[in-house]
Amino acid sequence: MGGTTPLTPEEVQRHADLARQLLDQLGRVILGQEAVLREAVLALVARGHVLFEGAPGTAKTLLVRALCQAIGLEFRRIQFTPDLMPSDITGVNLLTGAGGFTFRPGPLFADLVLGDEINRAPAKTQAALLEAMQERNVTVDGTSHALSDSFTVFATQNPIEFEGTYPLPEAELDRFIIKSLLGYPDAAAEQAVLHRVLGGFEAAEPASYGVSQVLDAAGLAALRGAARRVRVEPSLVGYITALVRATREAPALTLGASPRASVALLKLSQAAALLDGRDYVVPDDVKSLATPVLRHRVAVAPELELEGVTPDQALRTILERIEAPR
Repeated sequence: MGGTTPLTPEEVQRHADLARQLLDQLGRVILGQEAVLREAVLALVARGHVLFEGAPGTAKTLLVRALCQAIGLEFRRIQFTPDLMPSDITGVNLLTGAGGFTFRPGPLFADLVLGDEINRAPAKTQAALLEAMQERNVTVDGTSHALSDSFTVFATQNPIEFEGTYPLPEAELDRFIIKSLLGYPDAAAEQAVLHRVLGGFEAAEPASYGVSQVLDAAGLAALRGAARRVRVEPSLVGYITALVRATREAPALTLGASPRASVALLKLSQAAALLDGRDYVVPDDVKSLATPVLRHRVAVAPELELEGVTPDQALRTILERIEAPR
């Protein structure tokens, strides 16, 4: 299962090399966040949106800027605030001198869009983002406008500030294919960052990143197409289904993951296999991605949350209980 035309060994090698080159370029800029870089690349290949959660200064914006440079895509950043209106991100129709209207696109009309502190936007603005993320178009005054085929949202939220924030609704969280947690780098990586700064690196100056372009929009589309052709055995389809369904029955969780989560886990597993140079998915692909795919789609029972139980811990219990195919 997984695609109509099998990938040839040459195709697998070529696409895997490109994906690794992309990771290598990101690793030149973002130090000490290897797992997050891999998740970001896999999400992009799987054509999904990413939610980053981490304290300020953990290179979330830098990561997306570097990714744009490595693929040659257009980057836009939106600072979400409580007074941000839907038209501020989608665009507006402006009255022309001839008495007609012309559409002026908003910042969503780019390839990679960074939504900074997305949980500071009010519900109306978040709802406007939902259509863009799901349908890849926006509707203004009854007219639909298509977004770029490469359109991907990388949203950030700060886990330690709650004043002036709006909890993201489950419908919006479900649109993110993955939620990546960014922690602080270890001492060696942090020292390496300082040495890079001494060598002339400036986060505000993309020219100082030292990133080379290894892909373009057409190359990204080809990489995505190849990932969809990666084989998935029926036993692994059953394993993915069992994991996601188990979240709906787990006593520790009051909210389980939707079928969209199953699709996300399937597509990301295919992307992971391709990045590792395989034309078939193995159980470890699914296991390694289950937690980042599911952690934002489930809710821990309130009494357990008070005891400090996290979604990751609850999901770990499920992963240990559900036997993987051999």
